[in-house]
Amino acid sequence: MSNPTASNPTAAILIIGNEILSGRTQDVNVQFIARRLAGIGVRLEEVRVVPDIPARIINAVNELRAAYEMLFTTGGIGPTHDDITSECIAAAFGVPWELHEETAALMRSVLGDQVNEARLRMATMPRGAVPIRNAASIAPGFTIGNVHVMAGVPRIMQSMLLALEPELPRGTPIAMRAVHGMGVLEGAIAAGLGAIQARFPGVDMGSYPFKRDTGWGVALVAKGTDPAALDAAIAEATALIAAQGITPVPGEPD
Repeated sequence: MSNPTASNPTAAILIIGNEILSGRTQDVNVQFIARRLAGIGVRLEEVRVVPDIPARIINAVNELRAAYEMLFTTGGIGPTHDDITSECIAAAFGVPWELHEETAALMRSVLGDQVNEARLRMATMPRGAVPIRNAASIAPGFTIGNVHVMAGVPRIMQSMLLALEPELPRGTPIAMRAVHGMGVLEGAIAAGLGAIQARFPGVDMGSYPFKRDTGWGVALVAKGTDPAALDAAIAEATALIAAQGITPVPGEPD
């Protein structure tokens, strides 16, 4: 199958934090980032999670920033001892980790006497980093090279990404069409779905089982950059579900 978005810029996400790996915190940032990137034509090709261990963070940053045109990191830029992302990024780039004076001055002007050594950690960045100002937090994320470093708190991360988005490289927007059928079994439609994929090599076809209170079903999803091809492919997928004696419903399952 040819890659329907081969000419689009590529990206990866690095999620940093023991809380994700322990299961205590559920990551909800990937979906938001993935959908925003698709809308501007950026291919998200890898998502990785690493613990709060400097060597693991540094190695992952260097590997992913070399492999993809953009790397987005989330987590580990707060004021506590385990927020080590910023200094690890500095080590990955081989530059000093130092107070960003403009950010520190802004924090002092807003927070006054509440500024302390812990809060100033959030104003300390790799030398040469450019802050990502945002509406949700006085403490910014930052960009250095092709690495965009953002908070792990979803509300703040989203604000940072939206602030950053106008500056990001773009490609042809990646769109999606979906249809689902309650009671459809994947094994019954596998051959038909494979045939649709063969007829539309520029469309990325996928089958995704889901479960509701009323039972199991399957969502058939077409993704790519050619709206006409997407419409044609999802029309055939809709007919494939109908051929099972099941009413197809447009859109992804809840």
